[in-house]
Amino acid sequence: MFSGFDPFVILFTIVIAIGIVRLFGAKKKNPFAIGFGLVSLLVFLIMDVVMVMGWMGKA
Repeated sequence: MFSGFDPFVILFTIVIAIGIVRLFGAKKKNPFAIGFGLVSLLVFLIMDVVMVMGWMGKA
């Protein structure tokens, strides 16, 4: 079942991924920001998987 919140979850996942790529490319690395970004990306990727499985009727 498609929800109105689903596009925002996908958008936030993309924004977090772009942020992590930029953090890894920065000259001065911030380990806390990289770790926080990776944990956030992991959570949002899990949400995306569960969301897509719900669209397919498998969750």
